[in-house]
Amino acid sequence: MMMLLYSLGLSLALVLTAPVWGWRMLRQGRYREGLRMRLGAVPARLTAFVAGRPVVWVHCVSVGETLAAVRLIAEFEAALPEYAVVVSTTTPTGQRVARERFGVDRVFFFPLDFAFAVRSYLRVLQPKLLVLMESELWPRVLVECECAQVPVAVVNARVSDRSLPRYMRLRMLWKPLLEKVSLLLAQSDEDVRRWRQIGAPESVVRSSGNLKFDIRVAEETPLTRLVRQHLPAAAKVLVCGSTHDGEESLLLDCWKTLPVAERVMVLAPRHPERAGVVEQLIVERGLQAIRLTAWRMEPSPILGGAVLLVDTVGELSSLYALASVAFVGGSLIPHGGQNPLEPARLGVPVVMGGSYQNFRGMVDAMQRDNAIRMVTRESLCSALSELMTRGDDGLGQRGRLFAASMIGATERTVATLLSVVRERAS
Repeated sequence: MMMLLYSLGLSLALVLTAPVWGWRMLRQGRYREGLRMRLGAVPARLTAFVAGRPVVWVHCVSVGETLAAVRLIAEFEAALPEYAVVVSTTTPTGQRVARERFGVDRVFFFPLDFAFAVRSYLRVLQPKLLVLMESELWPRVLVECECAQVPVAVVNARVSDRSLPRYMRLRMLWKPLLEKVSLLLAQSDEDVRRWRQIGAPESVVRSSGNLKFDIRVAEETPLTRLVRQHLPAAAKVLVCGSTHDGEESLLLDCWKTLPVAERVMVLAPRHPERAGVVEQLIVERGLQAIRLTAWRMEPSPILGGAVLLVDTVGELSSLYALASVAFVGGSLIPHGGQNPLEPARLGVPVVMGGSYQNFRGMVDAMQRDNAIRMVTRESLCSALSELMTRGDDGLGQRGRLFAASMIGATERTVATLLSVVRERAS
């Protein structure tokens, strides 16, 4: 009865949102392909890639989960080269990054949570294991995997402060679903406690660390070299990453007041489709706005005071290598913050606001190690000015040491997943 009500509710939601999807399909062809896959049409290229081999299916939601899965998949394939690892995503941006990182043939959109769509992929792929990144739990997927005797592992799982009350209100519904999970690897001991509180069996939940701590960032890429070549000789660079609506205005107002002539801001909105709105904010303040996609086609010198607006996906991590100071977005508004470890691992001093519940354990630990600078809306300008003009007093180095101390989650996760696959194969 519960699954029937769930399916009816999901069907109603799909009908109500049909005009939105219809409009997108008319405007952008990729949504037509994506919708077919979401409705259970398994692409021929995916079937050809599998070619009768045993399959492990890894599902990522968007860009962050996809990047966190790169090294995990590489190490899994090295250990079991006879397996075909296929990758699904939920968002179009995640799909784009996954295809860049893993190739087109094995990447597809995750099916909608209807029995017919899920069964179609399970029938074709016959996976030996389904790996769900973070907390992407879909009831019908869990039910159908149980029926098909496909073990489900949730890795890099977390429960944010904001999500916990919602889970607890629906605990009676989540408990039987979590009992269908074979393995749940949480990011921290606190996440372990929360998952067990929600209803996950104690025997399947354990802590393995955060896979995002292990993401390897190239400090020098063709893009960073290109930008560096066109910066002022003594440029101080402020990289503002994953910013949200309401933050760009604050940052740009501070930027205008900084007493550094040869300064350049790299501004990367969390959602690149907002680039036009953010560009207007830059222009309104009398600042030079440089759109990355257009500039890289015809590079020219980047003058002091300019704002390089990142309107692409998946390049922020490498751009942090240019930074004298990094601001991590989603933290000056009630959003929960983005990942501060990306700039920290490069030795860049990190500034972040007080909304960081999405990364609470990490940020709390960084504060204990004096490896991050916390600010408010009121103290943002003075903190940026101090760090850009007087230096960081070892803040960046402490961040680098903190990041180095937190690696190892990938090896632990892969070892555990391999044990599940080998146990099933025996």
